[in-house]
Amino acid sequence: MMVPGLPCLAWCRDYHRHTLARDLVAATIVTVMLIPQSLAYALLAGVPAQMGLYATVLPLVAYALLGSSRTLSVGPVAIISLMTATAVGEVVASTGADYITATIALALLSGLILLLMGLLRLGFLVNFLSHPVVAGFITASALVIALGQLPALFGVEAGGDNLLALSSSLLATAPAAHPWTLALGLLALGLLLLARRLVPALQALGVPSTAAQLLCKASPVLVVFITAALARWLAVEQAGVALVGEIPGGLPTLAIPLVLPELWRELLDSALLIAIIGYVESVSVGKTLAAKRRQRIDPNQELIGLGAANVTSALSGGIPVSGGFSRSVVNFDAGAATPAAGLFAALGMALAALYLTPYLYYLPKATLAAVILVAVFQLVDFSHLRRAWHYSRSDFVAIATTIALTLLLGVEVGVMCGVAASLLLHLYETSRPHLAVVGEVPGTEHFRNVERHQVVTHPGIISLRVDESLYFANAGYIEDAIYGRVAQQPGVRHVVLMCPAVNAIDLSALEVLESVNQRLAEAGVKLHLSEVKGPVMDCLGKTDFLSRLSGEVFLSQHQAVARLSDARPAQAQPLVGTFQAGESLP
Repeated sequence: MMVPGLPCLAWCRDYHRHTLARDLVAATIVTVMLIPQSLAYALLAGVPAQMGLYATVLPLVAYALLGSSRTLSVGPVAIISLMTATAVGEVVASTGADYITATIALALLSGLILLLMGLLRLGFLVNFLSHPVVAGFITASALVIALGQLPALFGVEAGGDNLLALSSSLLATAPAAHPWTLALGLLALGLLLLARRLVPALQALGVPSTAAQLLCKASPVLVVFITAALARWLAVEQAGVALVGEIPGGLPTLAIPLVLPELWRELLDSALLIAIIGYVESVSVGKTLAAKRRQRIDPNQELIGLGAANVTSALSGGIPVSGGFSRSVVNFDAGAATPAAGLFAALGMALAALYLTPYLYYLPKATLAAVILVAVFQLVDFSHLRRAWHYSRSDFVAIATTIALTLLLGVEVGVMCGVAASLLLHLYETSRPHLAVVGEVPGTEHFRNVERHQVVTHPGIISLRVDESLYFANAGYIEDAIYGRVAQQPGVRHVVLMCPAVNAIDLSALEVLESVNQRLAEAGVKLHLSEVKGPVMDCLGKTDFLSRLSGEVFLSQHQAVARLSDARPAQAQPLVGTFQAGESLP
């Protein structure tokens, strides 16, 4: 059972020796994987490499104590680092602020936003960011990140925050590629790709499948030391190869970031976007892994955990953090049983910051570019486009819009336009809900669409099923549909709105129903409702609509048709002729 506010109390009670062993093994493997990633993602964010290390110590501790997922691994991730570089770069260019100060402020702001959302229990708001939009954004961002690493791999100066700018800059500078840099970068890239293909070979030698996969995932550390040793032995620094250089050793110094109102105002929008994107990515990974062990995560508690991780990252001079997909999967596969694995990983990263940094001086930046390239290739997935095209054209448009605009205009514009497209498409679809004329399936009490099934209908009754809640955007469409159907069916005496899918009726829709009821009554046609849900009836009961309803409210459609088919004909003349949207009833 999860303890509200402090989930660690729940798993601490059942902690034992076997759990400790599993967590230690997982923490060791994650630490080995996290060392090169933290350095690489810090450089991707545009800050010194040690800030990546700092972002993996206290944030891991904070999340282990306050997060609800037992296997999520928190730290720097590619997408958030790219968004950080984009946001901070723009602010620094416009305000002249210090880059490192702005980065730390961005981490703090993101954390405070997440904490506030968690305290207000606003985890549900992130559901408005649809999965297709997130999937498209991640794919496009991964492509931008991959292209952005090619200059470091080639040893040239090139830049840009979108596909066109990066491509043109890279094409202009690629002929001047530095041979030694390119050689070391391609060596690192080849070794990393080769490691991913060694799993079958290791299994053939008798290595267990899980162990073989975990060894291959830890290969970046081996590549880091191989290329660093080669760079030192060959003295490539003198040949112009860019190295990571001196990384200050020791643990991060705790300090409260400067509160600069103007800087914070400039960063606020980006901080909100980074907080939401990081949260959505983390929760998606956390839910997936938790489901495999029949566990659950608390979305609101995740806001608290991730918020605390970002705040502590800022306090320790780090960059914005989130739950990492690849690290979390490795943590899960390695057998991590509790968030204590994160505590042990934090200890491992602290030891790395204390004792490992002197050995990273000769690490080529091209190696870190190769590490990022291999990591983000896993995030590129165009299968969502194909699936959406066959299943939902509106989702396809949302994904395609997000991908295209992220590639062409940058990450922030891309995700915001993707969200806007998704919401607009949803409004359009719900503004034209599915309406079905239904009839009774012979020998049953079930009613189905007359265009899909052989059913029994009655000439004096229109049974119209509404497959959407009624609100301001679709009320007019439903009104026109009712009038049009009545005008096309001579002799109609009753219209029954079948409402099993109607979960709400807003005030605009209620006023439309009142108008429909009155105008049908004037034409001698009664309006009835059937299968209205309890909460909807409660809302209608607060108005005088039910007392003015010309017809009745029936518990079931079968009951309505059985009653009305025996009713006496109405005295008024029925509607005749063809009705066009916008015309008045005769």
